[in-house]
Amino acid sequence: MQGAVFEVYTDCTALKSLLNMKTTNIHMLRWQTATQEYRGSMTIIYKEGKSHTNADGLRRCPLDNVKSNPAYDPEVAAKIPIHSMEIDRKKNFQCSEWVPESGTPNSGNTDSEGTETPILGISSSELHTQFFNAVMKTHAKHKQCGIFLQLLQQKYRSPELESQLEEPWLRDYKDNKFFLIDGLLYHREKHTSALTIIDRDHISLILQECHDCPYMGHMSVDRSKERVANTAWWPKWEQESSEYINTCERCQKSNRKHGKKYGLLQHIEEPKHPW
Repeated sequence: MQGAVFEVYTDCTALKSLLNMKTTNIHMLRWQTATQEYRGSMTIIYKEGKSHTNADGLRRCPLDNVKSNPAYDPEVAAKIPIHSMEIDRKKNFQCSEWVPESGTPNSGNTDSEGTETPILGISSSELHTQFFNAVMKTHAKHKQCGIFLQLLQQKYRSPELESQLEEPWLRDYKDNKFFLIDGLLYHREKHTSALTIIDRDHISLILQECHDCPYMGHMSVDRSKERVANTAWWPKWEQESSEYINTCERCQKSNRKHGKKYGLLQHIEEPKHPW
C-alpha cells in the first residue's frame, strides 16, 4: 500500500483517531507506530458493525478449487488436486491428504526419501449411526420429548400439548429453541445447535467423548464444556459437566496446584490485653 491513497473501514470506534490519539496504552501505541508510515495517505472511516454486509475473507465460506468456483485456478488444481467433500451430519470424520515435499502427488503419497508433508488434517470424536438411532428411541419413550415430537410435527400450535410441558422444557419451547432434523430433537442456543439427549448412558458417553478421550486431552472445565455445548444438550448440562470434570480422577492426579502452599492451621491464643 506504500504510495497509494486508500481508505480503511472499521467497526471499532476507537480506531477513528488512531493516528492522532494521545494515549499511554502500550497496545495502541504499537499500532500507532506501525501505521505512521501511512499518515496522509490512509483515512480511517468508522462503519457500524451491522452495516458490514459486504463479504470479506473471514466471512466467506471456503470453496473447493473446482470449475464451478468463479475463482477456479487451473494451475493450482494441477499441482494439488482437491476433491469436494460431502459431510454427513451423522458421521464425524477423520481425513488427511498427504503430498510429497516436492508438491507433486504420487501413488505412495511420499517422495523418494519417504518424507510425508501434511496439507490437511481433521479429527473429531466419532458418533456412529447406532448412537443416533438409540437417541431417537429414547426421544419416543421420554414424556417431554414425545410431546415435542408431536408439537414440532404439527402445522398449528396445540395449547393442550403445551400445557403438559414442564420446566425447563416449557421455557425453551416458548423461546423457540427446539427443532427437528430427520426425526431427531435438537436444541439451539445463540451460536450453537446440539442434539438433545436424555438417557444417562448417553450423557456419560458424551462427557467421556468431550473430556476423557486421548484426543480431547482432559482439557479445562471451560474448554470441555464448550465441546459438550457443540455436541449435545440436556437439562442441567452445564452443572453436570462441571461436576464431572472437577471430579475427574486423572485430572486431580495430574494437574498440579499453582501458587503459594497452604499454611498449616494453628491455634490462635486468646488475647489477654488490648493490642
